[in-house]
Parts: sequence; structure tokens; C-alpha cells
Amino acid sequence: MKLKGLRWYIIGLICIATMINYIDRSALGIMWPAMRDDLGLTEDDYAWIINIFTITYAAGKFISGAVYDKVGTKIGFVFSIFFWSLASVLHAFTKGLMSLGIFRGGLGIAEAGNWPGAVKSNAEWFPLKERALAQGIFNAGAAIGSIIAAPTIAELYGEYGWKMTFVIIGVLGFIWIVPWLIVNKKLPKDHPWITDEEREHILSGQPAESESDEDSKPMSLGEILSAKEAWGVLAARFFIEPVWWLFVFWMPIYLNKEYDFNVKEIGYYAWIPYVGAAIGSIAGGWFVKRLLAKLNVDKARKRVIAIGCGIIFIAILGAILFADSPEKFVAYVFVVLFGFQFSISNIQTIPSDLLKGRSVGKLAGLAGAVGAISVMIMNWLIPIITKTSYTPAFIILAVIAPLAVLSVFVLIKEIKPIRS
Repeated sequence: MKLKGLRWYIIGLICIATMINYIDRSALGIMWPAMRDDLGLTEDDYAWIINIFTITYAAGKFISGAVYDKVGTKIGFVFSIFFWSLASVLHAFTKGLMSLGIFRGGLGIAEAGNWPGAVKSNAEWFPLKERALAQGIFNAGAAIGSIIAAPTIAELYGEYGWKMTFVIIGVLGFIWIVPWLIVNKKLPKDHPWITDEEREHILSGQPAESESDEDSKPMSLGEILSAKEAWGVLAARFFIEPVWWLFVFWMPIYLNKEYDFNVKEIGYYAWIPYVGAAIGSIAGGWFVKRLLAKLNVDKARKRVIAIGCGIIFIAILGAILFADSPEKFVAYVFVVLFGFQFSISNIQTIPSDLLKGRSVGKLAGLAGAVGAISVMIMNWLIPIITKTSYTPAFIILAVIAPLAVLSVFVLIKEIKPIRS
């Protein structure tokens, strides 16, 4: 049997996995007002819980990058989604702060593998000019998952309560493993279902592997970090990641605190900005693909990253100055998340532009870990700087978005393959 466009089935499944990933992680924030009251917890406890997630998520990004390089993307994704689905189900057995922290930590470690796994899979299944589009489709899963999560979780909570809601969403991941193992049999070179035309399209559009034994070896972490370009990737992820995560973690809390929204009201509003994120994911990948028809990879990626971060900066300023109602707030966040996803797909793709083979996962995983560290710092700051207003937090986001652009332009002189 031959299946036309097999690579799109692969990225489609990864997109669905990412949707499940975000449904699982979004559930806590959406249902927090009810869980807080049932478990006798506070917003300071919430900050502690999400930092546990962020710490384990950072560690998981670094660990999973090496794991995916070792076992491959097929088995790597099975490990990741099995254990994060199990952790999601275990949330139903939470008795208090300690058990919630343990289950949340397990979720963070396992969910982290989704990102370096996707970057590595895209490098295997897509030619260079299609990778940002593939990354955009994958990243759209995060936005679509968040769009689905808010109203769906609110409805499930209303029908079954928060404990059974965690069980229901956790089961989705176990189901996903079945089609993944069926479709993702082998890599493009050896897959029995791929057409000759698609195999040639994928392999001919990838950077040529060196025939030198020394050059074909995976680079050590030290060798990767000896390149200034790698530090450009790390710095860009450090600065830009809090833009996304502040809204993922804190937007439900903001709506509850500022407008006294309950769980259902949060569900009715919180999904709207993620529509902007989904559009931005696809638009960023599509736009860079068009630019690559007339520009090299370096100029095309940098242009898209700069445009996306510029949109973030302008929209956050608008939110600070003019968002005086929940409707205006979610409208500005819609634009912020559009800009974030417009640029992040290209930032996340840079490791596969710089490295090859079994080295990609290391840099992608480390970049994700560094980004998670900056999110952890932001989570620690939020309860401190937002006692009277969230404006200080928004000002920080307005400042760090341009710093992400500078990191790419200054530290990565040219986006092209580097050698050990």
C-alpha cells in the first residue's frame, strides 16, 4: 500500500498529540477556582504548583532531547504521551498541595518531550523549505488544543466535576498511541507506504550528509555550545517563551481576579486568544515558505521572526493602554499570541537548520529547557509584581520580545549548517 502525502499524516498526528498536550496542561488553570476551594489552596500555592511543572518541564526538555536522539521519534513520542496521559489521570487522586505537586511534576517531565520530538521529526520528514510550515502546523496544535480546552473543560467540569475531567482528558493520549504506531512505521528512506516521488522530494530537499566519519558523528553538547549560533537559539528562547506562558498559566487567574469570572465564564473567554495563535502558527510557516522562494534561509527566517516580535510589542502596548474590559483584553491577547506563534515556529526550526541527525534533539531540547527556566522566573515574579495590577508583567513582556529578535540577529550571523 502506498499513501500519498505521508509526511502530512505524520505531522498531522503530531499536531493532534500537541492538542492533547495542551488540553491536559490547560485543565489546571481553567478549573483552579473550583480546585482551590475544594482543596483549601491559595494563589501562592498555584504559583508554586506551576513552577514545579515548569522546573520539571525544563528538565524534561533537556532529557527528552537526548532520549529522542537515542531511541528515535517513533518510540520517543510513545514514551512521552503515555506518561503524560498517566500523570493527567493521576490528578483525579489529588488530596492536597503535595500530591498535586507530584502529579504536576510528572506531567511536566513527560509533556516536555513533545517539542524536541516534533523538531526532530520535522527534520526527518520534511525538506528544508517546508520545515517552518510543518513546525507551524505542529504549533497550531498548541493553539487549537487551548481553543478546545477552555470550553470543553468548562463543560466537562460542569457535568462531571474536576476529578473525572482529568481522567477523561488523560485517556485521549492513550488512544493516540494506536494510530501513531500504525502510520509511523519507519523513516522516509525505508517506509513501506511512502511513494517514490515523496521519498525523493523529502530526501533531495534535505542538507547533504557528510561522508566523513568524523562529521557524521553526533556533536557533543560541548561542541554544540562552542558555536555562537547555538547561544543565539538559547537566548531567543529564553526571552520569548514567557510571552506565551504568562497567558497559558495566568490568563484564567487574571480573568477570575480582575473580573470575578467563575470556571464556566473563564471557559467562554479564555479560548478566544488561541484562535489568533492558531492563525499565527500557520501564517508564519506559510509566509516563510513564500519568502524562501526568493530569499535564503537566513534572511527569510530572520524577517519572519522580526515581524512576529514586532506584532507582540505593539499589541502588548495596546493592552496596557486600552484594555479596560474583558472583551478588549482578550482581543489584544489574540494579537499577542498571533505574533508569538508567527515567530516561534521559525525560532524552533533553527536547530534543524544549524545541525543534523542525532545532534538536533540536543539543541532543541536544551533550548526548550532554557525557555522553561525563564518562564519559571516569570512565574515566581507574577504574584510579587501583580498584587495591585498586571501592568508590570505586561511591561516585562513588551521589553523581552525585542530582545529575542536581537538574540537571533546578533548571535546568529547566518542561519546555515555548522560543523563540529
